[in-house]
Amino acid sequence: MRIGRATLLVFLIGISAGLCFTTAAQAVETTAIAMHGVPKYADGFDHFDYVNPNAPKGGALRLGITGTFDSLNPFIVRGQPPLGLNTGLMSLVYEPLMMRSADEPLTLYGLLADKVDIADDRSSITFHINKSAHWSDNVPVTADDVLFSYETLKSQGRPNHRTYYKKVAQAAVLDPQRIRFTFKPNADGSIDREMPLIMALMPILPRHDWQDRPFNQTTLRTPVGSGPYIINAMDTGRSITYARNPHYWAAALPVMRGLDNFDKIQVDYYRDDGVALQAFKAGQFDMRFESNINRWATAYDFPAAKDGRVKMESMVHSRAEPATGFIFNTRRAPFTDPKFRAALMYSFDSGWINRNLFHGLYHRVSSYFPNTSLAAPTLPDAAEQSILRRYETQLPPDLFTDPVTPADTDGTEESARSNLLEASTLLHDAGYTLIDNKLYAPNSDKSVTFEILLSDPSEEKLALVWMRSLARIGISARVHTVDSAQYQARLAQFDFDVISGRWINSLSPGNEQTVFWGSAAADQPGSRNYAGIKSPAIDALVAAIPNTKRREDLVAMTHALDRLLLAGHYMIPLFYAGADNVAYWNKLHHPDVTPITGTVREAWWSDKD
Repeated sequence: MRIGRATLLVFLIGISAGLCFTTAAQAVETTAIAMHGVPKYADGFDHFDYVNPNAPKGGALRLGITGTFDSLNPFIVRGQPPLGLNTGLMSLVYEPLMMRSADEPLTLYGLLADKVDIADDRSSITFHINKSAHWSDNVPVTADDVLFSYETLKSQGRPNHRTYYKKVAQAAVLDPQRIRFTFKPNADGSIDREMPLIMALMPILPRHDWQDRPFNQTTLRTPVGSGPYIINAMDTGRSITYARNPHYWAAALPVMRGLDNFDKIQVDYYRDDGVALQAFKAGQFDMRFESNINRWATAYDFPAAKDGRVKMESMVHSRAEPATGFIFNTRRAPFTDPKFRAALMYSFDSGWINRNLFHGLYHRVSSYFPNTSLAAPTLPDAAEQSILRRYETQLPPDLFTDPVTPADTDGTEESARSNLLEASTLLHDAGYTLIDNKLYAPNSDKSVTFEILLSDPSEEKLALVWMRSLARIGISARVHTVDSAQYQARLAQFDFDVISGRWINSLSPGNEQTVFWGSAAADQPGSRNYAGIKSPAIDALVAAIPNTKRREDLVAMTHALDRLLLAGHYMIPLFYAGADNVAYWNKLHHPDVTPITGTVREAWWSDKD
């Protein structure tokens, strides 16, 4: 999957309008498919708007990231692959059947498959393999490679591969250039409208390179891919260098114009991010995406940044930001009580925290789809109301009349005190009592206490500020930071009261919503329904979202879901940036247009070696 073409996000796709129907097959033949509506770029387009089609080729891009790697197999749980294979921000070696556009929410264009036939009810999709496509060893890409990829990833790949691909009823090679996938109906007889799209995003592996060796094992064997780069050099765990393949088969395709401009891309690994920052300042690598807002505000005052040799840009984007927060485990008291959770919304001094801990550079998370049009508006519009009315007997009446956005403060003591007073009032009305500065639940002789479980020490300061606010309303919280292995083990078993966590959504919410919020996932160890949400109304919405046929229906349905999640008070929402903070040495250049998903690194170029 060429994740880097749209900077790290998961975009799913669907049927294109205005195309020629094949009556007998009840199918549409197209070179581009969009989840809703018509693709932006017509057949035969020249290049994407967010690239410079005349960008010069040459030079090198040096990147520095924190971590390590020990395997060149990115498709299994075992091992840690390097950036650039098929995971992370760039996918330079392996490719999917179709490539997504970075300036549309939900659209793919032909790559390994130059066209598809998709049934009008989405019960099947046939991929036509581009006759020019070949692997880096010059062996042609065929439908048999696609079948091998599907069968291998379904049986031995990552859990997400196995989950999605088991929805395929039949995979049939029609001839060396065509393969058809037919999908199982849902329990109600409907077709999962995402499945043709998920298959179009499947990474394709060469059968001849994998068939005679174990797949579900780590390996340092140089891979054979169809992508624009091949591995040129490697120091395991420390550095990997990709060289642009001069015989790359797709270099002249419209989807590739203006991309892959560097002759070499070198990725160096650092065990400590502070060391990586110093290495960047010393010119040991060229580009740094700064995720730490405090460092962005204070740590880039070195000479090269002052004299212009290093440029700093906050590149505003419109992709969905992670929904981060202190997440409550509603499987455990006191978080089983929705009134208690609602009161806690007033215990977080967001204004003071943003100003004093984050230099006022963040936005408050006020949605489970932050930074997008999918976020629920202040009050439901007519379209959303018509959806919510279906579940009216399950919903509080004020959901239709009162905002559900989190209670903010303006950073003053007066504002914080006012919110804490509101929290105390709500707790009192719910039957909680305050005795000797300790809060007691109704009919309980034990004071309210809970643990905030962390895995990142950098989050402790934020948690401690919240802990002090909780103490002012009689709640005794403790902050406990554990190593990543212990944290993951406890997370998988839902062995926590509160965690600092996040959900990552896209501009195209789909099947993953069931995993995030569905009742069935609430009791599945290791699921991402961290909060333990069980709501028939939410279950109905997450089941309906993947089957929406129009973008406006998807937006209305997601607004309704977002409103119910916010009204459930499942977390204390934290913050997001809404921009990519990028520092780079001035030999690098980027296109003038930043697409909605953020800057595309493969579209950058260099004017020097």
